[in-house]
Amino acid sequence: MHIYQAGPLFSEAEILWHRGFKQKLTSAGHEVMWPGDFFTQQEIDAWGADAPKHIMNKDRAAIDACDVVVALLDGAQVDDGTAWEIGYAYAKGKPVVGIRTDFRNAGDTTHGRVNTMIEGSCVGIARDAAGVLKLLSQIR
Repeated sequence: MHIYQAGPLFSEAEILWHRGFKQKLTSAGHEVMWPGDFFTQQEIDAWGADAPKHIMNKDRAAIDACDVVVALLDGAQVDDGTAWEIGYAYAKGKPVVGIRTDFRNAGDTTHGRVNTMIEGSCVGIARDAAGVLKLLSQIR
């Protein structure tokens, strides 16, 4: 399965988590596209003010090319870019699997753990990598 791995990449902790999670998905036989692998910091710096457009276009193209989006939903609110990726994938008819390792509730939850619109866009939300792999096996 071709997976687009979505989630924030703004801290060393987030980057390290994503690298480890990507390894778990690839070890399970999946092909993973992760924005952390798309560009170098030098490329981003060279684009200057055009960097956001380049990044968004590459991420959008990768979502278009994937079978499913797996999105990290940790934090007090789902990351803005991750929320956009989830909405875009949902609008394109791509299944979205969430992973929320954070035990706190977040957003404007009524019945769940994250913002209602995010939760409604996901085919399921797992607590760990094993749960994500189980949800992915149900999509095939």
